[in-house]
Amino acid sequence: MSDQALSPPAASASPPPRATWFGRLIYRSEAARGFALLSPTLIFMLVALLVPFMILLVMSLWTAVGFDFDTTLTVNNYVQATERPIYGALLQRSLWISGIATVATVIVCYPMAYYVAFHVHRNKMLWLVFMTMPFWTSYLLRIFAWKVVLGYEGVINSALINVGLIDQPLEFLLYSKEAVIITLAHAWAAFAILPMYVSLEKIDKSLLEAATDLGDGPVMRFLRITLPLSLPGVISASLLIFIPTTGDYITPALLGGPDGAMIGNLIQKMFGPINNWPMGATLSIILMLVIAFICVAFILMTMFVRRRIS
Repeated sequence: MSDQALSPPAASASPPPRATWFGRLIYRSEAARGFALLSPTLIFMLVALLVPFMILLVMSLWTAVGFDFDTTLTVNNYVQATERPIYGALLQRSLWISGIATVATVIVCYPMAYYVAFHVHRNKMLWLVFMTMPFWTSYLLRIFAWKVVLGYEGVINSALINVGLIDQPLEFLLYSKEAVIITLAHAWAAFAILPMYVSLEKIDKSLLEAATDLGDGPVMRFLRITLPLSLPGVISASLLIFIPTTGDYITPALLGGPDGAMIGNLIQKMFGPINNWPMGATLSIILMLVIAFICVAFILMTMFVRRRIS
C-alpha cells in the first residue's frame, strides 16, 4: 500500500456548501473558532461585571433622602465628590498607600522569584509551596497577627526595649499609614511572587549565555535581558496588588487609625451606618475610573521603558 493511501485526508479548503455565514466564518477563521470556544466565559464575565457596574452607575445618579432614595437622575453627587476636600484627600491617601505597598511588595518579592527561577534546579514546586504557605491562613488572622507584632507592647517594641535601643515603645508602628503599608505588602506578597516567577521561568537561558559571551556582566545582562523579558510578570504583579489594595477597608479599619483611613472605609460607611448609597456608588465609580486611568498609564509607560531598554 502506498504512503499516499496511509496518509490522513487533507482538510477541505472550503466550507460545506450549505453552511451558514456564521459556519463559514468559524470554518475559515482560527480566531473566530477561539472566540467561539471562549464565548460562554466571556459572556458570563461581561454580565457579572457590566450588570453591577450599571447598577452602581444608575444609583450614583440618585439622591439619598433620609432612609429613602430620590430616583430623579442628577449629577449632584459627583459635584459634591469633587467639591468636598475630604473625598479628594482620602482618595489621594489611598492611592499613595496602595502605590507604596505595591512597589514594596514587588521589590521584596522579585529577588525571591528570581532565585527560584534561576538558582533552584530541583523541587521548584516545593519552594513555591513554602513561599505561599503563610497565606494559607485567613486574611483576618494575618491582620491580627500584625497587630500583635506592631502593637504598643508587641514583638518589635519588646525586642527593641530588651536590647536597649529604645526606652519607650514606638507609638507610630500601629494605627498609622506605615502599619497599613506593611500589612498590605505582606498580605499580597503571594500574588506578586507567582506571576513574576512564571515570567522569569520562561526566559530562554541561552540568551543570557549569549550576552555573557558578548562581554556583558551580570548587571548589564540583567538590565538588557532579564528585566525587559520579565516585565510582563512585574506588570501583572503590580496590577494584582494595586487594584484591590486601593479599595481595601479591612486593613485600614483594624490597623490604620485616623491617619491610615482610606477611601474604602468611607465607601463602606456610606453603604453602612451613613446609609447614603448614592454617594457610596458615586465614590465607587470615581475610584474605578481613577484606577483604570492609572493602570492604563502604567502599562503604556512600562511598554515605553521596555522598548527603550531593549
